[in-house]
Amino acid sequence: MHDIRFIRENPAAFDAALARRGLDPLSAGILAVDERSRAIKTELQQGQARRNEASKAIGQAMAAKDVDKAESLKAEVAALKDRMPALEAEDRETGEALQAMLAAIPNLPANDVPDGDDEACNVEIGRWGEPRHFPFTPQDHADFGPALGLDFEGAAALSGARFAALRGQMARLHRALAQFMLDRQSGENGYEEVNPPLLVRDEALFGTGQLPKFAEDLFRTTDGRWLIPTAEVSLTNLVREQIVAAESLPMRLTALTPCFRSEAGSAGRDTRGFIRQHQFEKVELVAICKPEDSGAEHERMCAAAEGILQALNLPYRKMLLCTGDMGFSARKTYDLEVWLPSQQTYREISSVSNCGDFQARRMNARFKPEGEKQTRFLHTLNGSGLAVGRTLVAVLENYQQEDGSVIVPETLAPYMGGITRLRPR
Repeated sequence: MHDIRFIRENPAAFDAALARRGLDPLSAGILAVDERSRAIKTELQQGQARRNEASKAIGQAMAAKDVDKAESLKAEVAALKDRMPALEAEDRETGEALQAMLAAIPNLPANDVPDGDDEACNVEIGRWGEPRHFPFTPQDHADFGPALGLDFEGAAALSGARFAALRGQMARLHRALAQFMLDRQSGENGYEEVNPPLLVRDEALFGTGQLPKFAEDLFRTTDGRWLIPTAEVSLTNLVREQIVAAESLPMRLTALTPCFRSEAGSAGRDTRGFIRQHQFEKVELVAICKPEDSGAEHERMCAAAEGILQALNLPYRKMLLCTGDMGFSARKTYDLEVWLPSQQTYREISSVSNCGDFQARRMNARFKPEGEKQTRFLHTLNGSGLAVGRTLVAVLENYQQEDGSVIVPETLAPYMGGITRLRPR
């Protein structure tokens, strides 16, 4: 959500920032609705004040036995009472229209975000690790994974496309990855572990920016709740409609949850394999902090996600997303892309975003700085630490052997119950 006062005071700057997002100028339309809204509120306030004033004057006129004046004042009060409901209705409608306009506009990009239309304009910040040299042609995980317990056919019979069942040693490796990530983020990196709801109401998805614009990407239940597309929704909304104590900041939260996405906008992309599923697990990271700390918190969160890839010895690169590739709620985003030998390219495995006060405004989440009377909106950040399924794919492909087996990374040994290699069944 955007600050209407900022738009009033900086319409040209607001439109210039939208242009970087590829949007036409919107300030004139917004300010026209805002001006009408404020005019209605002024008329309402003046009418209410005049009604109260006239009501008191009626008593005074009656006491003075000035019947004509009393009747005239009564007529004025009656007219004001008749006018008020229409004004109140128009006030609600105009206010809702203004909020709807503001809610549909994406976050403004930070100054250091590169301009660009799509992922081709993203900027590489750095790389870690060297891709492994294979003495054989590395296979796609979708080809050798089924022999190790990655069951696509069984899942398709149950649920259709973009689902998978993990069996035996494959399920154990997936669980090991998830537990390792959660332990690392909640232990070494200091994120508080949370087990949040998987079903949320409209307000929660509005708060983090998925609604109203991206409803088609979500799954809705028959009672009107929504399955979360990411634990970001549940974790971030824990401060919804709250004034958070300044001394409790920064608040760092993590959760391992299933995530559910319709993938409505990805028709034809990654239809094979385990990369893009309707249901998957992810370890999510969320930070809630003071505005002056969000830049440093962004770097810290990205480093926490990178640490998982480094511990697993998976080569990756860090990308700064351009204005045309950032998510709706983000003002600045880093993507971590892991090396996949079968594709001979890097693929996204984590997205870490600083949302500034954009989500906090939608949630009305604030804090009171020490020594100040007024509250301020919090800053929120979120990132994957990591997507478990995509990490599983990266481990399978980078640690695959010519005989179809997969060596288990040493980091996962404590979680694997003595299994050091996945072998074809």
